[in-house]
Amino acid sequence: MTFDELNLNKPLLNALNDLGYTTPTTIQQKVFSVVMSGQDVCGIAQTGTGKTFAYLLPTLRQMQFSKDRQPQLLIIVPTRELVVQVVDAVKKLTTYMNLTVVGVYGGVNMKAQTVEIMQGLDVLVATPGRLADFMLGGTLKTKGIKKLVIDEFDEMLNLGFRAQLKVVLDLLPPKRQNLLFSATLTDDVDQLVNDYFNKPVRVEAAPMGTPLEKIDQSGYRVPNFYTKINLLTLLLNRNAAMTKVLVFVATKQLADQLFEQLESGFPDQVGVIHSNKAQNKRFEAVNNFKAGTYRILIATDIIARGIDVTDVSHVVNFDLPDLPENYIHRIGRTGRADREGIAVSFITESAREAQEAIEQLMNQPIPMLPLPENLVISDELTDDEKPKVHMKFIDVKPPKREDVGPAFHEKSAKNQKVNVRRNIAEEKMLKYGRPIKRVGGKKKRDK
Repeated sequence: MTFDELNLNKPLLNALNDLGYTTPTTIQQKVFSVVMSGQDVCGIAQTGTGKTFAYLLPTLRQMQFSKDRQPQLLIIVPTRELVVQVVDAVKKLTTYMNLTVVGVYGGVNMKAQTVEIMQGLDVLVATPGRLADFMLGGTLKTKGIKKLVIDEFDEMLNLGFRAQLKVVLDLLPPKRQNLLFSATLTDDVDQLVNDYFNKPVRVEAAPMGTPLEKIDQSGYRVPNFYTKINLLTLLLNRNAAMTKVLVFVATKQLADQLFEQLESGFPDQVGVIHSNKAQNKRFEAVNNFKAGTYRILIATDIIARGIDVTDVSHVVNFDLPDLPENYIHRIGRTGRADREGIAVSFITESAREAQEAIEQLMNQPIPMLPLPENLVISDELTDDEKPKVHMKFIDVKPPKREDVGPAFHEKSAKNQKVNVRRNIAEEKMLKYGRPIKRVGGKKKRDK
């Protein structure tokens, strides 16, 4: 099937032609007619399968001109990077259409975004937190919203956006079409779908957890962090085909550590991106990676759903993720748009359980490769890798109450204070042998 066979209008077909797209992906083909019918949709598709166009093509096809200039289509995504990407996708598809798209997200001043909203728009792309702020503040009018799209629903729940999503869903017009797209369908996703959706049609492009067919997977058993550094450096130096390498690490601290280790060997070729980085630095790193200025981009899982870069040659799992589903999202950043991709994982002894969970989810093993002969095995350990010294805790039992004396003790006789009333006249008599009287303010002894 080609896009010409779908019920698309001329402006959308012309835009697709300009972009060089002729054939819809599986999820785009399956979802189109269901969305056009007006039913709620729960789309399950792996990352890199064309989910964004899958919901944009039918929703933009049904957009109608409105004088109100209030949003008709609301798209909620989990990260700032995804907001930018979806806004860019809408602009590309609406080159020959007269509509306005606005993207809003947290981490920046609200004033500029408020001005954009007040000037009028047709499509709004937003992260849950900033969207809830605008809705509760009364800046955003929602009565014109006819279609709601929630992209990467499972990741939003992982990032802790449940409360904001419920606020948004409660404030939206009840009469609307709901479209949900997710790589995995968890119990939490199911619960919210049951609460807010109207008998959604489930459309699945590939069974959940299956690895992407065009990605060559492999793994190395490595002992520690610095050996991983040596292995990654070795692979990068000897393999010229590693032109755009996306490296995933477990934490923001590890991302910064890895950057420091690689930057000296690959000057001006390494970028790092995680949630502690300033927004302009995050965009700059992604743009440099897209442009090929950076050969290597180090990222944490929060960015796994927010990077849409073509021609990623390799994904390296420097650390395996805690959630097996995230392994699928990570490796899905390569092998996109029907291209071949390569995913390499560095697996320590402590990550064996994570490996088993991933293999169980995929229903196939990760092929393991022998370590290169010239690899330097480091015996240096990071603080996290060093064995923890556990001090033996001695439980000192308090004495029984009957063995304990009273808290109050009598003072010794010399330390006791006794209030005694002094007889001054008697003391003077003893001292001077006669009484002393005061006359006219002066002392006078009796003669």
